[in-house]
Amino acid sequence: MTKNNPSLKVDVAIIGAGPAGLTAAYLLTKRGKTVAVIEKDPTYVGGISRTVEHEGYRFDIGGHRFFSKSQQVVDLWNEILPDDFIQRPRMSRIYYEGKFYSYPLRAFEALWNLGILRSTVCMASYLRYKLFPISEVKSFEDWTTNQFGQKLYSIFFKTYTEKVWGMPCDEMSADWAAQRIKGLSLWSAVTDGLKRSLGLNKKPNDGMATKTLLETFRYPRLGPGMMWDAARDKVLASGRGQVLMGHALERLASHGEGGWRLQAKGPEGSVVIEAGHAISSAPMRELSRRLHPLPETTVQASGLKYRDFLTVALMVEGEDLFPDNWIYIHDSKVKVGRVQNFRSWSPEMIPDPDMACVGLEYFCFEGDGLWSMDDDALVSLATDEMEILGLVDRRKVKSGAVVRQEKAYPVYDEDYAANVDAMRRELEAKHPTLHLVGRNGMHRYNNQDHAMMTAMLTVENIIAGERLYDTWCVNEDAEYHEAGNEGAEVSLPSRPVSEDQAAALASVREVPERLRKSA
Repeated sequence: MTKNNPSLKVDVAIIGAGPAGLTAAYLLTKRGKTVAVIEKDPTYVGGISRTVEHEGYRFDIGGHRFFSKSQQVVDLWNEILPDDFIQRPRMSRIYYEGKFYSYPLRAFEALWNLGILRSTVCMASYLRYKLFPISEVKSFEDWTTNQFGQKLYSIFFKTYTEKVWGMPCDEMSADWAAQRIKGLSLWSAVTDGLKRSLGLNKKPNDGMATKTLLETFRYPRLGPGMMWDAARDKVLASGRGQVLMGHALERLASHGEGGWRLQAKGPEGSVVIEAGHAISSAPMRELSRRLHPLPETTVQASGLKYRDFLTVALMVEGEDLFPDNWIYIHDSKVKVGRVQNFRSWSPEMIPDPDMACVGLEYFCFEGDGLWSMDDDALVSLATDEMEILGLVDRRKVKSGAVVRQEKAYPVYDEDYAANVDAMRRELEAKHPTLHLVGRNGMHRYNNQDHAMMTAMLTVENIIAGERLYDTWCVNEDAEYHEAGNEGAEVSLPSRPVSEDQAAALASVREVPERLRKSA
C-alpha cells in the first residue's frame, strides 16, 4: 500500500489491535495468511491492556495480572514474550476511614477494625435482618442487607459497587449478589472469634469458605503493553501483516463471494482493504452502525451500553505509599474507586527510585462531569482526594497525567442479552466470514485470556473454512483470577472445545444486571 494507492488485498482484515485482534493477527501470519489490522489509536496497541508512557513513567490501564488456567494461553504468552516476565507478589486491600481490610473481605477482621461501638451496631443490624429479613428479595441491596445487615452492607458493599457500575444497588439484581458474594458467613466468623478468645478453637477461621488465593502472578516488566507491542512487531516481521495505526473503521461492506471491503479513515485519508474474512473486536454497537447493508438488528445493537473510566496518575516524591498492587476505596466522601501503585506491579515502570507513582481510577460514563473535566482539574481532584484519604501529602505530588478509557466495561442491563443474541444470530446466518472476538466485540466482560481464546478459536475456524468451534461457549467462573493453578484444565461438557480451551473461555467475570422495569 502506498500513499497514491491506498488499498490492499489480504486474506483477513482485523478491526482493533487489542489482545484479541493481535492474537488473531499473529496466529494467522504464522499459518501463512496475510492480514491487515486497523487500530484507531494513533500511538498504542493493546486496547485496554496497553501501557501508556508519560515522561518515562508507565501506566497500566486497569491492572492486568498474567494468569490463565489455559495452558494454550500461557504457552502463547511465553512464545510472544519469552524473556521479559517477572514474578510479582499479589496484594490488594479495602480502604475505609483510615484503615485497611483484607480483600476478599474477612468478616472477623472487619468487625475488629471497626471498633467495639460500630461493631456492636453492625451486629445489632445483622441480627435484626436475620430475625426480620426483607421478605421479597429483588435487588443487590435486599440480598446483601439480609445476609449482613444494613450497616455492614452500607460500609463494605454499597459505596464501591455504585462507584464502579454507576447505578444504585437497589436497581441491581439479587442474583448477581448471590453469585458474587460466596461463602462469607458473618455468624461463623463471630462465633469462631469468640471460641478462639476463650481458647476453645486454635484453628483460624475468618468466616469464609475460600479457595487458596494466588500469592504471586507473572507480569511483563514494562507493563502489559509490552506483550502487545511484541505481538505487533512479530506480525510486521512476518512480512504477511500490516498494522495501520490511527485508522478508524468507517464502513465494512460484504463484497464478492462472502468477502469484505473495509474502509478506514486514517491521518492521510481513507484506506480500503479487501479480504476474504473480517475479524472485529470493535464494540458491537459501533460495528452494527458501520456494516453494509445495515443489519436488521442495528436498532437492538444500538441499545448496548458501556461503562467508562479514567486513570489519574500522580508522581509523588518519596518511597512507595503502600505495598498493594491496588486498593479498593470504600469511602463515600471521595469519588475515586481504586488506587494503583505502579511500582508494586513492576519497579521498572518507575524511572526514578526516589519517586513513587500511583494511579487513581474514576469510573464514569463518557461525557459526564468527571469525563469532561480537563486534565489539570482531574489532577487537582486526585491530589485533593489522596490527601483527604490520608494517603498522600499534597506537597509531595510533583506532577500528574490523565488517561481516559472509553467502553471499558460492557453494561449488562435488562435488554443486553436479547440484543447481543439477536445480532449474533443474524451475523452468523448472513455473514459466516465475519467473526466477533474479544470483550467489546462480543459485549462480554471478560479477562484478557478469554479475549485471546476467542481469537485463537476463530483462527482455527478460518483455517478450517468452517465453524469448528463455538467461540461464544462460556462457563462463568467468578473466582477465576483469585484461585486455582496456572494451566489447570477446566472441563466444559458437551461443547466443541477442549478442556484447556474451556479454561480460558471460563474467564468471563460476573457483572450486575439491572432489575427489569416494572410494568
